[in-house]
Amino acid sequence: MFLFVAHTLHKLRLFWELMRFHKPIGILLLLWPTYWALWIAAEGIPDRDILLIFTLGVIIMRAAGCVINDIADYKIDKYVRRTQSRPITSRQISIKEASLLFVVLILCALMLVLQTNQLTLYLSFAAVTLAFCYPFMKRYTHLPQVVLGAAFAMSIPMAFAAQTDKIDPGVWLIYITNVLWTVAYDTFYGMTDRKYDLQIGVKSTAILFAENDRIITALIQLMVLIGWLMVGQRFELGTPFILAVVIAAVLMAYQQWLIRHRQPQACFQAFVHNHWVGLVIFLGIVAHFALK
Repeated sequence: MFLFVAHTLHKLRLFWELMRFHKPIGILLLLWPTYWALWIAAEGIPDRDILLIFTLGVIIMRAAGCVINDIADYKIDKYVRRTQSRPITSRQISIKEASLLFVVLILCALMLVLQTNQLTLYLSFAAVTLAFCYPFMKRYTHLPQVVLGAAFAMSIPMAFAAQTDKIDPGVWLIYITNVLWTVAYDTFYGMTDRKYDLQIGVKSTAILFAENDRIITALIQLMVLIGWLMVGQRFELGTPFILAVVIAAVLMAYQQWLIRHRQPQACFQAFVHNHWVGLVIFLGIVAHFALK
């Protein structure tokens, strides 16, 4: 009995790690843009049920994305020091088990989105498709970060659709800005593994940008800041939001300082640091509607 319980707990821990619940940074990077959209769509605090559905949806879909990513990469992860011990690559979880988990997660997400409306449901199909395709893009294009950004940003039109039953044209401005932000911070992430990716033939923007990575990511971040200012103008967000964008600019400047020597650990730190950028923008939006 003891051995059975110990084995079960060990297996559950492996599934927990497979879904990256021990590394919540991915959840936060998905959650903040979702909250931006919900608060702007509701012009303040969104409906309680919608807020709960999207919070749980972000957690579940991020987990599903990690599972399908590890299924796609299980053969190449063994060549990268940071990913060698992942549950599938280390053969502690089988492809069949991981695939079943992915299906269960997608069904759970579907059950959540069915609690919204038809427009949100239709958009969810595009979101799942992008999430499924992303892990395979790194084999065919140097721009998988763009696909990741498109997948991450799908929660934005979905949030508007769920809250208002329509998609304001300004939503796509938020969407594009979030895609650019994702490309920038995921390039930092790609810079941590660039040496290994070059050896095994995996493509990324970090490899595409090469020695121009710092200047290009800085330019993308500048475009993100301009995008946020345009969002502020489009949705008439006031001084608190403008202040948030200024603080975000300072945080992004710090990230550029972190990656100045392109040291893998520092690049990873810059990637993780984007959580604070997303939070600051969210707080700016919340403060605007609270003081309105």
